[in-house]
Amino acid sequence: MAARNQAEDDNDIVEDLSPFFWVYKDGRVGSLWPDESVPPSTDPRMGVRSKDILVLPESDVSARLYLPNLPTSAHQRLPLLITFHGGGFCLGSIASPIYNTYLNALVAEAGIVVLSVGYRKPPKHPLPVAYDDSWEVIQWAVSHSRGGGSEAWLTDHVDFGRVFLGGDSAGANIAYNMAMRAGELGLAHDVRLRGMILNHPFLWGSDVTNSEAKNPELKSVIDRIWLFCNPNSTGLDDPMINPVAAGGPSLSGIGCEKVLVCAAEMDILRDRGWIYYEALLKSGWGGKVEFFESEGEGHCFYMGNIESENSKILLKRLASFMGC
Repeated sequence: MAARNQAEDDNDIVEDLSPFFWVYKDGRVGSLWPDESVPPSTDPRMGVRSKDILVLPESDVSARLYLPNLPTSAHQRLPLLITFHGGGFCLGSIASPIYNTYLNALVAEAGIVVLSVGYRKPPKHPLPVAYDDSWEVIQWAVSHSRGGGSEAWLTDHVDFGRVFLGGDSAGANIAYNMAMRAGELGLAHDVRLRGMILNHPFLWGSDVTNSEAKNPELKSVIDRIWLFCNPNSTGLDDPMINPVAAGGPSLSGIGCEKVLVCAAEMDILRDRGWIYYEALLKSGWGGKVEFFESEGEGHCFYMGNIESENSKILLKRLASFMGC
């Protein structure tokens, strides 16, 4: 990622998607957000451990695995959350400091194992590469339920009858598409996909919602982000970004038992989460769907502000959902 130098950059930028990011001729992605990373570690305050794993060597796709503070001799079986980071599909990573801090806090609060997926990103790898990478990592993870994997944190500590998918913003979009794929293709017979968490999901469409009408300039940029990230898409009503679009697959085919949609009152994406929630309620799907809104907050407010009161409330809500 590169910071922007106005005088030097203007002639080198081929796609300007400010305020989110911009793309240079050589394929670099620039952003005002710091390009920082932290290694896996043991959190000194919460005792959460993490490590990085090269899951798909042929495509250089890694994941970061988190384990809560457990007694040395414990072989307790815990829920597994497979999660996907946000960043408009083009930004972010499993090593992002704010994402690492958030997941440490979530693991400590919920007492779960987390697998954070480092999918490949546009523009070098346009969608649907991120979806395909994510599906392969899911397959790798659940293979441990059958004794086919070698990662001890999964074989020793995960209850594969309590698997969840989740994500934030664009990562929530990936989680949704993975749950639909699981409904179509299935998972291992001894794996139970108990639920899905969509935090401020990047869902979209050609129509204009009330929250989008308040900021037409921002809507225009977000329109372009989807088309840039998925150049072969059918458009803004592609089912991968607009689950309620006419002609898309039935939402009743989602492959999990319950869904939690989280939204923020001041987020431009807020109404899309509500529309999806209502559509899922009416779809004939036999599971349970819940909607949780953080009042007075903006998009992914908890990232970088995990100690705020509303962040703590959200963490408790997520932990409760995965308590089974």
